[in-house]
Amino acid sequence: MTARIIDGVALAAKIREDVALRAAALSAKGIQPGLAVIVVGSDPASQVYVRNKVAACQKAGLHSVLESYPETMTQEALLDRIKTLNADSKIHGILVQLPLPAHIDAHLVIETIAAAKDVDGFHISNAGLLMTGKPLFRPCTPYGVMKMLEAEKIPVRGAVAVIVGASNIVGKPMAMLLQSAGATVTICNSKTRDLAWHTRHADIVVVATGKPRTVNGSMLKPGAVVIDVGINRTPEGKLCGDVDFESAREVASAITPVPGGVGPMTIAMLLVNTIEAAERVQQASI
Repeated sequence: MTARIIDGVALAAKIREDVALRAAALSAKGIQPGLAVIVVGSDPASQVYVRNKVAACQKAGLHSVLESYPETMTQEALLDRIKTLNADSKIHGILVQLPLPAHIDAHLVIETIAAAKDVDGFHISNAGLLMTGKPLFRPCTPYGVMKMLEAEKIPVRGAVAVIVGASNIVGKPMAMLLQSAGATVTICNSKTRDLAWHTRHADIVVVATGKPRTVNGSMLKPGAVVIDVGINRTPEGKLCGDVDFESAREVASAITPVPGGVGPMTIAMLLVNTIEAAERVQQASI
């Protein structure tokens, strides 16, 4: 068996086309969806992500504001800037790129963003709504994964799903979305005993550890669907995921590549969340 490749680039392009149509419809009603992206410091990966996000916004007809600040920016100054954006009617989504410098409390920063503009879906109010099955914003990466499973017509209801990685950004919200869709979900972490036992029993395996080759083909059930959320750089400078792609594709029925899998979908769903935020403002004004 050689797994079919789940093409995140192609699906993300379709989603961006839909976003562009929705953005044009809002613009015709006098509302241009706006996203503010704040980056503090000069982390190379953050700079790449931010550029990609801003470029995607512009292509889809969204108003995008990129604000770059030095690593020496104070926490107070950042919080004040967020409060100003909260009050700006032209901005419908606010994203603060993580990680932040050590002297800034990321949790406090996220909680300062207005819940109605928290297009990352990280605010405690949005996390709580997700937990109760009534999300306002779904975190972009897990949201993108769900869209991939839907597009590939992969059965989720009744499936056994194992998530490797328990972060607030991917692992935990991924579990909530899969559970809401009817899957039986296990979250594994760095303390899990016999990780391979869990992954070998899974119909769907989502890997988000930030460590190359955490999962390989010997750890999979034949025919499993493998979603690789990770992105790492090898000593040779090549990009790779958290899954050993070559061995996994010989066992899985479908697998996401790195690059070209989940990454483009994360950005696409950020645009979707921003459009949804703008549409709520438009509906409220009727």
